[in-house]
Amino acid sequence: MTAVRSGLAEPLPASLEVSDEFESPAAAAGYCPTELLGTFTLLMAGHGRCVSTAMMLGDREYALWQLARAQGMADAQLQAVAGRLFAWLDEAGARQSR
Repeated sequence: MTAVRSGLAEPLPASLEVSDEFESPAAAAGYCPTELLGTFTLLMAGHGRCVSTAMMLGDREYALWQLARAQGMADAQLQAVAGRLFAWLDEAGARQSR
């Protein structure tokens, strides 16, 4: 395959070729597990608590406060999800402090 640049045909960069060595961008970059965050916000809503996903992603103190609130509720599923989110948040904080 070739690309036309400045009127000349040039081969495309090798990085556009198919590769079996794909690594998920979410795993590679340490992005927040959005499905887990969505589950957390829905479970909190089930207890009448409104949680801002934008604030959870952008404000560490807010996120820790919401996770602590979840741990104090009598809901084992919510506590488990909050624990997994805390582990991710703790790991993300460690990456930032390096």
